[in-house]
This record gives sequence, C-alpha cells and structure tokens, in this order.
Amino acid sequence: MEKFERLLVTAALPYANGYIHLGHIAGAYLPADIYVRFKRLCKEDVIFISGSDEHGTAIEISAMKEKVTPKEIIDKFHYANKEAFAGLGISFDIYSRTSNPIHHKTSQDFFLNLYDKDLLVQKSEKQLYSEKDKRFLADRFVEGTCPICGYEEARGDQCENCGSNLSPLELINPKSKISGDTPVVKESVNFFFPLEKFQPQLVEWIKTKKNWKSNVKNYCEGWFKTGLKDRAITRDLDWGVKIPVKGFEGKVIYVWFEAPIGYISATKELFIKKGTPEMWEKYWCDDKTKLVHFIGKDNIIFHAIVFPAMLMAHGGYILADNVPANEFLNLDGGKLSKSKGHGILVKDVVKEYNPDVIRYTIAANMPENKDSDFTWEDLQNKNNNELAAILGNFINRTVVFAKTKFDNKIPNSKVGAKPEVFDYIVNQKKVIEDCLDNYRFRDGLNEIMNIARAANKYFNDSEPWKVIKSDVDTCGEIIYNCLEICHTLAIAIFPVLPFTSERILRILNTDNSKIEWDNIGKYCLEQGKELGEDVILFPQIELQAAKEEEVKEEDNLITIDDFKKVQLRTAVVIQAEKVEKSKKLLKLRVKCGNKEKQIIAGIAEFYTPEEILNKNIVIVDNLKPAKLMGLESQGMLLAAKADGKLKIITADGEFSDGADVS
Repeated sequence: MEKFERLLVTAALPYANGYIHLGHIAGAYLPADIYVRFKRLCKEDVIFISGSDEHGTAIEISAMKEKVTPKEIIDKFHYANKEAFAGLGISFDIYSRTSNPIHHKTSQDFFLNLYDKDLLVQKSEKQLYSEKDKRFLADRFVEGTCPICGYEEARGDQCENCGSNLSPLELINPKSKISGDTPVVKESVNFFFPLEKFQPQLVEWIKTKKNWKSNVKNYCEGWFKTGLKDRAITRDLDWGVKIPVKGFEGKVIYVWFEAPIGYISATKELFIKKGTPEMWEKYWCDDKTKLVHFIGKDNIIFHAIVFPAMLMAHGGYILADNVPANEFLNLDGGKLSKSKGHGILVKDVVKEYNPDVIRYTIAANMPENKDSDFTWEDLQNKNNNELAAILGNFINRTVVFAKTKFDNKIPNSKVGAKPEVFDYIVNQKKVIEDCLDNYRFRDGLNEIMNIARAANKYFNDSEPWKVIKSDVDTCGEIIYNCLEICHTLAIAIFPVLPFTSERILRILNTDNSKIEWDNIGKYCLEQGKELGEDVILFPQIELQAAKEEEVKEEDNLITIDDFKKVQLRTAVVIQAEKVEKSKKLLKLRVKCGNKEKQIIAGIAEFYTPEEILNKNIVIVDNLKPAKLMGLESQGMLLAAKADGKLKIITADGEFSDGADVS
C-alpha cells in the first residue's frame, strides 16, 4: 500500500438554499467525520474541508421569492447549517463558503489557466431570452409544460412530475419565473470545457483504482460507455463568480465548475488563518498527500469524472485516491429530499435527541452499497437495546461497583497477566482499523460494539459481586481491568460517538491525553484516583417520544380565544373556472353577505366548475390574501378528504350567504 505523509478529506459542499437533513449526513458528512476522527486518533496529519455552495440559479430564485438579496439567503443557511453540523459533532477544520473573495479569485485563476492554454471552447447556443427582464433565462428561471408527460409546472432543467431531464428550449409554452414574460429565442456565446477530450485519460486513471466501491466504478463506466460530452462552464447570470475575460460581462462561471474549486480555496483560507499561507500547496500539489472525497451518489459525476478532468487540464494538482460515495438514506420508504421538503432537519433533531444516538443510528444503517431506511422506531431500538443495554450498561455497572465497593476510586491492583479479553480487544483493534481504512463504517461500528459485548461477558464471567465476599484484591483487579476497558471503549467509540467518549472520560475522571488509537487494550488509568460523577449515558427513549412528525394531541389544543380569531362564514359560489396551466386549481368568485371574494381552491381534480357553481360553502373569511399561480386568493373554503377523495363542506339548511359559523 502506498505510504502517504498527509491526508486531505473533503465532504461535499451543501447548497446554501435550505437546511441540512439526515440524508445529507448519511451520504457524505458522517462517514467523512468518522474517517477523519479515526485518522486523528492514529496521529495522522489530516485536514477536513467543507463549506457552503452559494451560487447558482436556485439561490437567485429563492431570493426573488422571498424578496430579499441572494446574500441574505446564503447567510441564513450558511450559519444555520454550520451550527447544525457542530451540534451533530461534525469536526471540520474549516467550513468555508464560495461567496468568499478568496474563492472567487481562486476560481477565476483556475478559469484563466485553462483559457490561456486555449483549452476552453466558445460555442454559440440558442437560449430563451426575456425582453421584459432584459436577460437570458437559465434553466430554473423558466417554467412551462413538460413535453414528456404534460405537467404544466415543469422547470427548465427537470420535470418533477415524471423526472425527465429537460432543457428550457424543450418546454411547451415557457414563461419567465421572474416576470411571467413569454421569452424569445436568442443566441448566446458561452465557454465549454472539453470533457470529451479527457475521457481516455480518465478511463486509464480509474482503471488503477482497484479499491473503489463498485457503485462508483459502475457509475463512471456507464458515463464512459455513453461517451463524455463537452460541458458549458459559463452562464448568463448575475449571481456568481464573474468571468475574468473582456467581452463576457454579464456572465458567470457555472456553479458546477467553480464549486469543487471551493475545496482548494477553503484549504488556502485555512492556512492563511493558521499563518502559513503557502502550506495549502502541500495538500493539493504534493503526491505524498492522499485526497479523499466523501459524497452522496448524486455527486459521483462531479467528483469522479468532472473535477479530476479539470485538475488534469490545469496541471500540478493531485487527484483523488478514493471517492467513497454512499447511496441514499430514505425516510418511510421515500428519498430524503431538501427540494421536496421530505426529510428530518439536523437543526431540529439535535435539539430533541442525544446527537450520538443519531450518529449511531445512521452509522448502523449507513447506505454504503444500497439505499437504507431511517425510522424513529429504529432510533429507539438502537438507543434502548444496543447503546443503553450493551455499552451504557457495561460502563454503568463497572463504575457503580467501583463507587460502592472501592470508595469511589480506581482500585489499587497488583497487575498480573492480562485476562484473555484484552487479547480479544487488541485483535479487534486491527479488525476495526481494516474496516475504517476501507470505508466500511457499518462493519467497523459493529466490531466496536463487539468490544462492549465482550466486556459485559468478562464482567459476568468474573462475577465480582461474588469474589468481593472472599477476595477483595482479586475483585479489585477485576474492576480495575473493567475500568481500563471503559477507557479503551472511550477510544474505540470516539470516531462514531465523540460526545459519549468525552462523557466516559469525565466519569473516569481522566483527560483525553491518552486518547490514541494505539492505546486500545492498554492500561492507561491512574490507580487510586477518585472517579468522577456517574451518569446514565443513554436514558431510555419512549416510543411515543420519538418524533414521528406528528404533534401530540394535547400539544395541538387551542383555547376558545384562539378559535374566536377564525371567522367562518357561509358563502355561495357565483362564478367558477379552471386556472390556466394548472391541473389542481379552480378560480372561484363567492358572495359572502354584502361582499364578493376571489378564492383559488385546489379542488379541480375532484370538482368541475359546473359542479361547484351555486353551492353553499363554508369559508375562512379573515385569511390573509395569498398568491397562487399569480392569482390572489382572498380566503379558503373548507373541505374534508377521505380515501383519496375530497368533499367540500357545504351549509345544510336555509342560510343566507355571510352567516357566521360557530
């Protein structure tokens, strides 16, 4: 195996337009953190890099929707996600951001290197242009009808209804998402990276990666079989890294191109802060550095093909030793998705649960080779039946015995031959090393827990509660050995359960000076020293306390004063028509007493305009107006859904419209 002098670990830059969820953690951040913590225990020279990806159309669109600047969007999510990562114990050396000046400069220098080598190709392409907005419309700035399935709200890059990849020019009846303007087709010149040119070099490089995961190699081979194509690296946008070439004002470097350069700029930033700015090159330009990219499978193309090709084109950079991409973590059988709002946000869950229990549950179900599932029942089971019953039980029973039988001190013991359990532990150390070195974190965690299982067996087989009655010295030796195994466990679990490791050290009343991988299975504690305060490491989690994304009934109760704020009144539908380009919405005109209102209702799949006309319905009359499909809705009608069918709540009896409902 090639010997490296230093290790550079990156975790994918999360997009700063939403909060981090557990799917992200399982895909890239927890495996990276486990690996880095393990390597730090091994006293390797390692740095861990990540940061926010802060450019691109999605951020501009979010800013437009919220009527704020892109800077306000990225600040909000950068700091929130940075805090969430810290709450879960993800231990970056730096968590940077691509909006920083050093990143803009690094990306522009990288671009100019390729430009000066005449590697970049200029191509004229037809694009949609809004005369009203005075700008070309990048994919997500356009909405229209999907040519594949007919979905009327397809984006310019993808149809979320059928999943088809699209281009803006393929949309039927495209509209600008900025102004609603119907765009025209115009020519625009952009730069392209000649990815096709680097396919032979990439193929040969990946052939040398015998230890890469099969999912990554198969993915790459699929792209090679189809044939790589040149990719645009500039876009007609305002928000992003400006192109440093005259005549191309109003264009930016495509986010897919500049985002991975963020690993380099973040490394530069880290060493500037350390006061050794030139050191970044040791980690990016010295072949004695091992580079590992941790990502989810949706990022394989960029880290295993595109970014390596960019580095090859630039020259002078090392390439990744490994790209151990994970599959997806699902929730209730569905993919965790930030864009679809299906997920468990890290910022919320770390407030409710011990972060180590979350880390353990994800690590035990890590989607290393196939998609896996996260459930609250499993989190409860992992806490109660594994962490509490195995690890926590051994620590607690050992410490309580020492407190009650040895005056709350580590027993003074004549250390003779170590019991066989220590031979097992030393062997396990090698087994765990092999797992973690080869990115098999699920297996590694199981082998770590096997030490705790063996420790419980040693305690049970030694029967210290019996031995104390006839031989205090031998009992003291048993408990001393058990306390040393507690210390060993604090080392072994540190990569996965860092907070618990620290708590065990406090219980043992010792510091982290001997928390080194080589000390697993060794005697490290000071005999006769008083123990710290005993705590229950893993209190039982009750199933009803688990967050099933449901609100307890008693927590959802309101007062009569709350109810009085809602004004329910009867109304009659006097006009009804379909909302253009929507399958779900009807535009209603209702009469409520002496006034008329417009209500946009999502009932078109269940009622035709003719069926709802003249119906006496119940509406919320004091709801703040809201815009749906560009139309103002001035209230809400009441309806009930059962067995997939929607039924409007109607007024039964001789009511005039505008009557109060109470």
